[in-house]
Amino acid sequence: MPQFWVEFTTIALAHGLAVASPGPDFAVVTQHSLRQGHRVAYLTSAGIAIGILVHVMYSLLGVGWLMQSTPLLFESIKLLGACYLLYLGWTGLRSTPRTAIVQADNESHGVPSLPGLRAFRQGFLTNVLNPKATLFFVSLFAVAVSPETPLWALAVYGLWMSLATLLWFMAVATLFGHPGVRRKLLSQSHWIDRCMGSVLIAIGLHILLVDQTLLPIAW
Repeated sequence: MPQFWVEFTTIALAHGLAVASPGPDFAVVTQHSLRQGHRVAYLTSAGIAIGILVHVMYSLLGVGWLMQSTPLLFESIKLLGACYLLYLGWTGLRSTPRTAIVQADNESHGVPSLPGLRAFRQGFLTNVLNPKATLFFVSLFAVAVSPETPLWALAVYGLWMSLATLLWFMAVATLFGHPGVRRKLLSQSHWIDRCMGSVLIAIGLHILLVDQTLLPIAW
């Protein structure tokens, strides 16, 4: 049991620092919160949380090791993820000013409603296709988890990280999706979209051109 708590504490702290770092997930949730309201952003957060479980599963199954030992496979995933971030960033840069009035039910005139499935899918893909998240989970489980750790403990680690991610981004969505906050920021939301788009493009370009590290940041 002491080993379980040591591993759990290490994983929980490392994951907490990583998930709170501004990155693609944060940018997407913030955009959806401001443009669509917290309900749509909750679905985006759920997609991100499910993405965490995907990272955990392949890390435990050893697929992560295969990615690291097969450069072509990982480079392909890296290219796909970076291109997706560039696409989201370009979409943000093209954002235009809109006159929108936030209603009590968190709906705004002039802002098309994003289908729930699309919001979920965008959150899921943003997280799963982020190669930094891949490297983070592979390295975290390789360093922090013992080969003798039982399956039930591994399941607890994975579920905790998914739940913590969901709660964190739901809190972000609640803050930025609050009617009062949205009312103040919505008139400037196109500038926020452009800033977030610039962040996503910068991360995508950094992944493509510069980043070769295992640092658990910007995801």
